[in-house]
Amino acid sequence: MSIFPEAMRNRLRSTFTNQAEGQPEWVLKLEEGSDAGFFAPDSATWAVHGQTATIVAGVRALLLQALHPGAMAGVHDWSRYKEDPLGRLAGTIRWIYTVSYADTETAIQTSNWVLKLHEKVYGSYLDAQGVERAYSANDPELLSWVHLAFTDSFLATAKLWSGPIPGGPDAYVREWAKAGELMGVPNPPRSEAELAAQIRAFYDAGVLKSDERVAEAVRFIRRPPLSKSLLPGYAVLFDGAVSSIPGVYRDMLGLAPAKLGPVPLPTRLSTRLVLKVVGDMLGHDEPSATQARKRLARLASETGTPAAA
Repeated sequence: MSIFPEAMRNRLRSTFTNQAEGQPEWVLKLEEGSDAGFFAPDSATWAVHGQTATIVAGVRALLLQALHPGAMAGVHDWSRYKEDPLGRLAGTIRWIYTVSYADTETAIQTSNWVLKLHEKVYGSYLDAQGVERAYSANDPELLSWVHLAFTDSFLATAKLWSGPIPGGPDAYVREWAKAGELMGVPNPPRSEAELAAQIRAFYDAGVLKSDERVAEAVRFIRRPPLSKSLLPGYAVLFDGAVSSIPGVYRDMLGLAPAKLGPVPLPTRLSTRLVLKVVGDMLGHDEPSATQARKRLARLASETGTPAAA
């Protein structure tokens, strides 16, 4: 029995699902399907995505994504993130966890659904050199940057606040390249070194940009319209996300590690403590993984083979 009031747990859960009570229908349907999907229970992907550190990863990824002016233009021109931030968050979570835990057909269909939504997202922006450029959300360059930001953020936060990764960081990057392929990313990285090199290539080429749009996005991500009861914990997780970003990108975002006067705060320890509280509130068994295990158990019983661990 949880020591936390049900209302508080529902408030926290609804932050990620945009649903007041219960699990979203798409999570429940992960029990369905005719195969094991792209990733097994003992995979690096399940290990990384099944931890509460993914909350910090999401914040970190949004911050990094803002540095590409094309990606930022798409959010600025088309996204309703200010009016419906939880809806946008829930949509992103749905895609990530469907690809991670669903059967193959559902993972492919959901990715194609996202790509279809992207077709209407286009316009123009001023690049880092002040040249006007056209963009589309399905441009390979933008898809690459978004994939890199997510992959790097999930990996970085897992290394800091999660358990061991089966096969190590390279295994996670290599596995999650499949998600990039589903989204049309050309040559997604397949090792931690390739991941770092591809991110750095954007910086070295002068593609990334810091301007008022970035500053506006950072202000919103720092203080989103969450329930007042959640804001203190979120502030700690935001500081944790900032602490995990390499200095060169952190400087572009206008951010710095949390301090009390000249004294650095123990951000990584406080982040670990908040993540533990979140896990205790929600339960440490990821609901999507639970439904996927049910599917695997059913498939094992149908074929007479042992279920995956």
